Amino acid sequence: MERKFINVILLGFGFMFVFTAFQTMGNIEKTILDSISNDDSSFTGDGYTSLAIIYATLAICNWMAPSIITLTGPRGAMLIGAVTYLFFIVTFLFPRTWLLYVASVLIGAGAAAIWTGQGNYLTINSDADTISRNSGVFWAMLQCSMFFGNLFVFIKFQGKTHIDLETRNVVFGVLTAICAVGIVFLMLLRPVRRMPNFDDVKPNAANTEPEGPLEAFKGAIKLFCTKDMILLSTTFIYTGVELSFFSGVYSSSIGFTLSMGENAKQLVGLSGVFIGVGEVLGGALFGILGNKTTRWGRDPIVIMGYLIHLVSFFLIFINLPSEAPFGDTEDISYINPSPYLAMCCSFLLGFGDACFNTQIYSILGGNYADKSTSAFALFKFTQSLAAAACFFYSSRALLSVQLSILGILATLGTATFCKVEWAGKARARAAALEAINEKTAPVTHALADNDLHYD
Repeated sequence: MERKFINVILLGFGFMFVFTAFQTMGNIEKTILDSISNDDSSFTGDGYTSLAIIYATLAICNWMAPSIITLTGPRGAMLIGAVTYLFFIVTFLFPRTWLLYVASVLIGAGAAAIWTGQGNYLTINSDADTISRNSGVFWAMLQCSMFFGNLFVFIKFQGKTHIDLETRNVVFGVLTAICAVGIVFLMLLRPVRRMPNFDDVKPNAANTEPEGPLEAFKGAIKLFCTKDMILLSTTFIYTGVELSFFSGVYSSSIGFTLSMGENAKQLVGLSGVFIGVGEVLGGALFGILGNKTTRWGRDPIVIMGYLIHLVSFFLIFINLPSEAPFGDTEDISYINPSPYLAMCCSFLLGFGDACFNTQIYSILGGNYADKSTSAFALFKFTQSLAAAACFFYSSRALLSVQLSILGILATLGTATFCKVEWAGKARARAAALEAINEKTAPVTHALADNDLHYD
């Protein structure tokens, strides 16, 4: 196995363990903090507010991430970020309102470093032929975190309508240890420099990242103002809103729907498991088909994800009551709430999300190989800003309103992604035709000269 692919595997394991801890915590945070508030009236922390702070800080700090990476390198940035994730998990063992929000700010800053570093590191370990494969493999390994962590929570929350102190501490302790294992894997990553292909090199253009922090910041701003990046930003916004929906709102809404039965709280963890299964299946499928998707184009996969998400939004609308995001409710929607249908929707949300994100990673790593740090920082900036906005309105907007917003953004995001992809194909065809013309031009001239000589 080649060294660069080993690095991708190690990167996948590191993120799988770190995000087993964090994504599981994000999935249950609203439910857990409500239980803490019931036990301790002095604790007033809110899960949606915490998650909103995390993603708002992440959005702001993403502008500084390219500059930080010029100083620390991608591996150093990922290690610094991973330590903030560990700190965030540990603070739940000592529930204090102020500590929750301080930790939320720190992990938001750390997330900017770890995700921008990840995007840069994945790109320099890939080339035009392997970027789709590596993106799919990494995404599948990352999303295993949704499966293992939430399966553990499903078992621990079994038969509980209130999450007691002992159960909470066991969950937090295990997640802390898992996050620490992820940090060890990130420490095993080996340095590597991207060697550009001849196809990547453009005449009279440098194919390297900006060297200084200030130049990196200016480069990020310049890239953000390009036509393709502005169009892709609409897709990034959609992935941010749907990320916050399935990671913080949907599973909690299932747990708050008491008509689901006496094990409604237990379904919170099981929902995360099914989201993870969808994510892993999607990532593995697109990783295996990486070379084929490069030839066929990324747009069919994104369109498939769009249709899958529209179906899931409709099913959620008829299955869960509109008041479900706010807290425990006995209300029903258009049908009696079905745990089986809820888990089916969880799977569809995960699979559709994999469709979008694997292709975003592929298009950024393929089209912006020489500007990968800035490209991935802008992706996370836009996505995180949208996620923060969603968490802010999640505690106030009815579920039906949130689903309507998702449907509209999904349509716009899919349309803009396809426009960028089709424009890229057109440019590639034009460049190939120009190259053919340049190669055949001497032959044409020679034939013309021979004709004149014969005459």
